Amino acid sequence: VQLQAFGGGLVQPGGSLRLSCEGSGFDMDYYVIGWFRQAPGKEREGVSYLSNSDGSTDYAASVKGRFTISRDNAKNTVYLQMNSLKPEDTAVYYCAGSLLSTLSSADYPYWGQGTLVTVSS
Repeated sequence: VQLQAFGGGLVQPGGSLRLSCEGSGFDMDYYVIGWFRQAPGKEREGVSYLSNSDGSTDYAASVKGRFTISRDNAKNTVYLQMNSLKPEDTAVYYCAGSLLSTLSSADYPYWGQGTLVTVSS
């Protein structure tokens, strides 16, 4: 199981960014893909997940209404569309794979490398 996260960068407050998580070596249809983030000096935080088996999703309260998780089955890719970004969204964002529908990082055995998102003017 391999996961790769892409799409981080520098964006101004109020702006948008779309992160991509590409999977290889496994059939993403059977897994839950989660997005997590870790800001400097803070613990890793669950942001959102999507269950590819039943399409269910969940979001952290801090991003609900601003972030949207989606998938492209043909590309074995899960996206995180981030709108109305705030400076407090600045963090390294990771995607991860699990068989459980949860925002707890401890339940995700498969991790991709992080991509840095910086929200600043």
